[in-house]
Amino acid sequence: MSTGAETLDAGRGDRPAMVKVWDPLVRLFHWSLVGGFAFAYFTGDEWKDAHIVAGYIVGGLVVFRVLWGLVGPRNARFTSFVRGPSTTLGYLRSALAFRAPRYLGHNPAGGAMIVALLVATATIATTGYMMTTDAFWGVEWVEEVHTTTVYLTLGLIVLHIGGVLLASIEHGENLVSAMFTGKKRAN
Repeated sequence: MSTGAETLDAGRGDRPAMVKVWDPLVRLFHWSLVGGFAFAYFTGDEWKDAHIVAGYIVGGLVVFRVLWGLVGPRNARFTSFVRGPSTTLGYLRSALAFRAPRYLGHNPAGGAMIVALLVATATIATTGYMMTTDAFWGVEWVEEVHTTTVYLTLGLIVLHIGGVLLASIEHGENLVSAMFTGKKRAN
């Protein structure tokens, strides 16, 4: 007669080995940026003071991530995931054909997306700050760059989510869960 403990032990052996990939600060940054951007977006015209505070928080998060990308642990560093255009385009071609290699950390397309999102959110935060200063108050091009970059960023977010879903399906792993736990399958 089999006991429940034997069944549980047998099931553990079937699970793939997991490894820590993303440190807590990268994960906290990621989800804080998601929340901060969404809050700023939805309060933009309705709750100006809260929008401005959210903009400062998002700007601070971007500064933190750039610094962490230079001095953080291996998988947080830009050198571990930012690749050149030819490598990134080659990866995208392979991914669309469902032949892309699996990366333990961010793949080349993910690395390019991180850079694009950091540049876009930094642009939004900078132009948002500029609109609160005497020198740029009411300057039309600053507001246009701010608004245009917000909508560009929304497009990048849609592409980012699509890429996460594609990679999750292609490699049979839940990348959203991995961004909460920090762990991915070892192989």
